[in-house]
Amino acid sequence: MFRTYPLKFLLGKMPTKSKISVRNYIPRRALLYVPGDDRKKIDKALGLDVDCIALDCEDGVALNRKVEARATIREFLDKGKPKGPTKFDLGVRVNSIDSGLCHEDLVSCLGGSFLPDTVLLPKVESSEHVLWFADEISHLIKAEDRINLIIYIESALAFINLGDICKTAKQLSKRFSFELVALVLGSDDLLANLGAIRTEDSKEILYARQKLVLTAKAFDLQAIDMVYINYKDLDGLKKQCEEGMRMGYTGKQVIHPGQVPVVHEAFLPTKSQVNWAEGLLKSFEEHQKSGKGAFTYRGSMIDMPTMKQAQNIMKLAKLGK
Repeated sequence: MFRTYPLKFLLGKMPTKSKISVRNYIPRRALLYVPGDDRKKIDKALGLDVDCIALDCEDGVALNRKVEARATIREFLDKGKPKGPTKFDLGVRVNSIDSGLCHEDLVSCLGGSFLPDTVLLPKVESSEHVLWFADEISHLIKAEDRINLIIYIESALAFINLGDICKTAKQLSKRFSFELVALVLGSDDLLANLGAIRTEDSKEILYARQKLVLTAKAFDLQAIDMVYINYKDLDGLKKQCEEGMRMGYTGKQVIHPGQVPVVHEAFLPTKSQVNWAEGLLKSFEEHQKSGKGAFTYRGSMIDMPTMKQAQNIMKLAKLGK
């Protein structure tokens, strides 16, 4: 059973002065899982043009191979982050807190001189899980270091508590060495939890799919869509990617390297989005030169979050060139 802590207690553990700095947007169009116990597959993944690689300790690793996965990932991290064809986010997906394996996973992947960019935490169901994670890393990460955190939402209870989970993570990130950056929809575990039957159009989890992206955007987070399990069906994958992007998703989980190019292409901004962003940034520069502050663009008052959105669109657009 994991330890529980009142939020007030944990918020009082760290210095009151925040060391948070504004981070550049990191695209995570394709989140590729690689079994942490298979060094050959890890090396192969490093040669791919992919936004985000998750070295897996959880579903991609058999129960009797968990120790090997930790050791392989630690050995890999100790050599420093390798360079791939393009800049990528290097993450480790640990086991869930309730599995009893998460503590050892965190000690291993965060216990060396080189940290992963991101920790991916599955099966988060309540604020208590986030509190537990914050306390764990407070003993493992130096105050001057920071990691990204990606949370998986995979059960009915998690969706009921989703707002509180995000709020707690945002509060704790002001004092602890992590920053919540994305939510992931764990569709397979959710279906099992609901007792629902998977269909081709996934209407059985439409509400959950929409709620996750809605909540993610409310907290300024990326939203990463469900796995498309028929990895050889690239047409079906493309269709589901485009559907997810229209909902507001910014990326998708990937289980096979062959899925990466399709996913990357699908999550590039459209021509109309690029034109909007280019026009907005140009208008902003003109208003800055004239000494004007707030301004309107195409009938809307522009604030900094909108500017950030435009900048992110242009950054993604450059990836497609």
